[in-house]
Amino acid sequence: MSVKDKQVKILPLFKNLTALPPETLPEDQRDPRLKGVGFLPRGRLFSCFHEDHLSEAQALYEVLYEAKDFNEFLNLAKQARDIVNEGLFAFALSVTVLHRDDCKGVVLPPIQEVFPDRFIPAETINRALKADKKSANENKVIEIQKTGNILDPEYNIAYFREDIGINAHHWHWHLVYPATYRPDFFGKVKDRKGELFYYMHQQMCARYDCDRLSVGLQRMIPFQNFDDKLEGYSAHLTSLVSGLNYASRPAGMNLRDIREVDVQDMERWRERILSAIHTGQVIDNRGQEVPLDLERGLDILGALIESSQESLNKGYYGTLHNWGHVMIAKIHDHDGRFKENPGVMDDTSTALRDPIFYRYHRWMDNIFQEYKRRLPSYTPQDLSFPGVRVVNVIVNAKVPNLVHTYTKDAFLELSHGINLKNKIQVKYNHLQHEPFSYTIAATNATGAAKKTTVRIFLAPKYDELGNRLVLEDQRRLYIELDKFTHVLQPGKNIINRRSVDSSVTLSHVPTFDELETGEGLANRNTEYCSCGWPEHMLVPRGTPRGMVFHLFVMLTDYDQDRVLDDSAAVVCSDAVSYCGAKDQKYPDRRAMGYPFDRPIKARTPSQFQTQNMSFTEIRVQYGGYKA
Repeated sequence: MSVKDKQVKILPLFKNLTALPPETLPEDQRDPRLKGVGFLPRGRLFSCFHEDHLSEAQALYEVLYEAKDFNEFLNLAKQARDIVNEGLFAFALSVTVLHRDDCKGVVLPPIQEVFPDRFIPAETINRALKADKKSANENKVIEIQKTGNILDPEYNIAYFREDIGINAHHWHWHLVYPATYRPDFFGKVKDRKGELFYYMHQQMCARYDCDRLSVGLQRMIPFQNFDDKLEGYSAHLTSLVSGLNYASRPAGMNLRDIREVDVQDMERWRERILSAIHTGQVIDNRGQEVPLDLERGLDILGALIESSQESLNKGYYGTLHNWGHVMIAKIHDHDGRFKENPGVMDDTSTALRDPIFYRYHRWMDNIFQEYKRRLPSYTPQDLSFPGVRVVNVIVNAKVPNLVHTYTKDAFLELSHGINLKNKIQVKYNHLQHEPFSYTIAATNATGAAKKTTVRIFLAPKYDELGNRLVLEDQRRLYIELDKFTHVLQPGKNIINRRSVDSSVTLSHVPTFDELETGEGLANRNTEYCSCGWPEHMLVPRGTPRGMVFHLFVMLTDYDQDRVLDDSAAVVCSDAVSYCGAKDQKYPDRRAMGYPFDRPIKARTPSQFQTQNMSFTEIRVQYGGYKA
């Protein structure tokens, strides 16, 4: 069976999930392998952070994964669709498609078209439903409704938090790296999974702070105490599977015990994790001391904090990250007495809309940084590449070293996720940047060809008060723009690289319609490419006058960067920085975020810089709405 045929058979399983009826398959007609699923009722919001939900999803995706061939997998999936919770089914089916060998080349439909109610305000969905009743077989466009106004300063950054692409990215990352993934079951280890959990979220927070500075807001204040009064938030989302709103959070509430976990548990887990960091070792579930060494320390911590299947001692160190999400989401109805829906923090596809997500993850990142502070700062010898020099760096745009950003329109089709008589699209807008490229002039005085890793980062030069950031404060704001390899010939070299080829981003997500017609099919080597940061959000918004950034470029010795199994081609390299390489080791031996992953003693770029680096001052200028 061809990839196209498989794609055509899988797509209908994702259609109209918001309109599924109650369970329709009698228990005596179910495949015996599905006896262990169907406990989470339909109409409830499925959560990737809730242990009961995750364990049922794990049971389902493992059953689907074990099906002996594609047809058996498809039949099991069709039965499961008639039994299990809507969100749980979409999650488990997606995890299976991403990991089954016979689904290579099959592309998942965009989650924003499967569950548009998670991305589009309820007011807009309601207008679409009313418009659908007036006629049939027409194409209609509905303008998206705003979710707030300037009375709330945080509304200035809503374009970032509510961006459909970044919320879809977060959902998809947790499909590629599900917390319950068992390497012994799949026979494949997800290399540096715990460190990727740290790095992807750290970069998200850095990007958010860069955009906060772009719109005149101060950098976020981390969540840090469990009795903190939280800010209010209203998502304006209504779940079509339940008919209930994603709950709003009134300002001034603080975390309270929920049925599964107490606030005291969270405090205890935090202290145990910090104790492990300060003593440099973790106690595993057999009572053995495992050192948090340079090679595995951060990976171990990431698994503990999330906590994933790889946690060395879940009973002792708990599930700080996941239960924190659930606790915040249930803050308004902590014991369930009002049978309210949780807030958006309960769901990986909606959590990024809430300002507390970033403050909560900045607190998580502070715990990781506590570990990083115990590591020695990089020496000039750790950073240098003898014989290689970066001479000059230029960002090629309409005006050199000036990147223009603007707001543009886009469209989202509703009819695949909602049972409609018409093709109805929602017109929304998002940030975009003009196409640009890098030209890096470098010299190689080693006398032989040298393979190098090119690392490109961006960070604001000034803080919210207009003061120049010292490098130690600036380093946590550096966002990775790209990482790729290049062979330097002896003498002078010119390296050219387009922004659209970034190792962080996805340039195009195929729509449901494109997948149905075959236009959006990836080839067999790129089926992993659904994971990545949206390309339109690669660059922070900047300011109308032009916001000053430092563009950092570093050339490192590939012989020291390479990993042992790098002979095979990387399967999918589109967004390898955030998503890794499928079934292979992460294709960079250095720590993620290197060289900004450890404390820096130097105060200025010139004190830190070695000859294989460059700090170039560029500007990002926002030009407003462009039709």
